Parts: sequence; structure tokens; C-alpha cells
Amino acid sequence: MENNRVVKYNFAAAGASTTDASGDHQDDTKEQDRLLPIANVGRIMKQILPSNAKISKEGKETMQECVSEFISFVTSEASDKCHKEKRKTVNGDDICWALGSLGFDDYAEPLKRYLCRFREFEVEKANHHKASNRNEETEELRFN
Repeated sequence: MENNRVVKYNFAAAGASTTDASGDHQDDTKEQDRLLPIANVGRIMKQILPSNAKISKEGKETMQECVSEFISFVTSEASDKCHKEKRKTVNGDDICWALGSLGFDDYAEPLKRYLCRFREFEVEKANHHKASNRNEETEELRFN
């Protein structure tokens, strides 16, 4: 007997999706586990729209599916790169590379700049924290 199930890769579900011969979609992953929270998606959408604009539930759900799929698509590309390089951790540089590799240069370049500024801020924050700790130690020594 012939097997009528064709395994179809689903970026969002990381391979947990199948399509049978009738074309029915079967997903072994809970929808809530593969989609961004709809409240967060709606909040982001509202930021760009005029304050009196309304967004339908269907509009939020459509955007939720799209952004979740996009993130999974890019992450999958970055993950493949890491796997080929025998690394287990995907980092920001890998995501930037994946965006460029997939033709999303308009997103990759601003993200690279943001990542650079973020890293600079983290260094400054760490240096400030170290200096603050040193000042506290000096104060304790002075009062003891």
C-alpha cells in the first residue's frame, strides 16, 4: 500500500508540519508555540498607525502569521549556517547574515547598525556597573 503522506517543511513549526494526499494540513505543534503573541503583534501594529485607527482581529491574525513565518524563515537560514560551522548558538551576526543571504538587505543593514550600538551600550553599562561597585567598596573602606 502506498503512503499518501508527503512531508513538507514548515519553517515556523521546524518540520512538525505534514500535508496528506488530500492536501489537508496537519500540524503537530501547538499554534501558540509557533506564533508570536497576538497582543504583542497588535501593539506593534498600533505604534505605526494613527491613534484613531482600528485593527480587525483578522488583520492582527494575518500579520501574526506573516511575522512569525518571516522570523522562522530567517532563523532557519541562520541556524543552517551555524550547523554548517558546527556551532550551536545563533547570534545577532548570524541573523544579519541570514537577512542579507535571503535578499533582505534593506533589513540587514539597519539591524547591523542597531546590533553594533547595542553592543556598545552593553559595554558602557558593564563599565558603569564596575565603576559603581568600585565606588561602593571605597565608601565601605572609608567608613570602616
